[in-house]
Amino acid sequence: MSLLRGSVVSLGELVRRDPVLAAAVVLAALSCAVVPPDAGYLDYIDLRTIGMLFSLMVIMAGLTRLGVFTAVCRYLLAVARSPRRLSLVLSLLAFFSSMLITNDVALVTFVPLALLALRPLGSERLTCFTVVMMTVAANLGSMFTPVGNPQNLYLYSASHLSLSGFLLLMLPYTVAALALIVLSVLFFARVPVDSPGAEGPGADAAGIPWARIVPWAVAFVFALLSVARILPFQVVVVVTVAIGLVADRGAIAHIDYALLATFVAFFVFVGNMGRVEAVDALIAQMVEGHELAVSVAASQVLSNVPAAILLSGFTSNWSALIVGVNLGGLGTLIASMASLISYKQVALALPRAKGRYLALFTAWNLVFLVALLAVCLVAG
Repeated sequence: MSLLRGSVVSLGELVRRDPVLAAAVVLAALSCAVVPPDAGYLDYIDLRTIGMLFSLMVIMAGLTRLGVFTAVCRYLLAVARSPRRLSLVLSLLAFFSSMLITNDVALVTFVPLALLALRPLGSERLTCFTVVMMTVAANLGSMFTPVGNPQNLYLYSASHLSLSGFLLLMLPYTVAALALIVLSVLFFARVPVDSPGAEGPGADAAGIPWARIVPWAVAFVFALLSVARILPFQVVVVVTVAIGLVADRGAIAHIDYALLATFVAFFVFVGNMGRVEAVDALIAQMVEGHELAVSVAASQVLSNVPAAILLSGFTSNWSALIVGVNLGGLGTLIASMASLISYKQVALALPRAKGRYLALFTAWNLVFLVALLAVCLVAG
């Protein structure tokens, strides 16, 4: 009885900690009952996506544990000399860094430092607004590159787009997003009356172990070469694991394995559903011609990573799907799981500001979503 109770508690804890993974596992298990496991399962999983996602997570974990991103943020905060400029610097830092270090790493690294830098100003509203802008910026900046977020890495691999083709596809939306972020901060970042000048934490570049960064930098270059399809992804995985084992085993141990498991579970579910003729035809009919709208809507309730995996099995309109799931990261708090990172940080640092933060988050996400959907209509 105690063993059964322990299993139930463990399952409940899994659902509480990672509901998306729990849902993916349940869907995969149910689909296995419909389509019993066979040799066809081997074709379901996109090993390139899993391998590259694993490698990039390990590389980012290694660099984060060395304090590289923290040092960069501290330097930029030291440069900002006014509250409005500080808010703009933080938002642009999230926007551009997310293109290479992913949206979740950008928010995990920079939001805590933003909260620390903004605390002396004593403005709850400015703090919430800035973190909202950072979150929107990270989700939108990351859409520009294949390595900016997990769904892009998968869709880039599945669609067989060239690197230049992917960048050109997302360029208009990225430029529009950047303009919206800058204008929003300049016009709406209200500066408290008589607030002191912003004084970010001082930079401590001398404390960075530069020699230990080199192996991770090499691994990252290898990863970019693989993204450009110059190197096989297997080479990147081997190099990354080797560097991790030698330089920092903790980088391998402390990555989001739940995200990898979520990908695998959804691959199994989508693969099985594609083999059920009636289901495949029904979903394909619903998606066909409405890829953009369906992907935006699905992201609001599933989040954009599982939405990308699910819908990719039922359409070949890759451009609309890529744009849709990236813009779909705006909207609800779970539309992009990276948004939860910021919310948890604000809830921890300013527990009484949670309501204000959610209201600002929802309002600004809807503004950006509507504006960028209008760009879609103009772009055709």
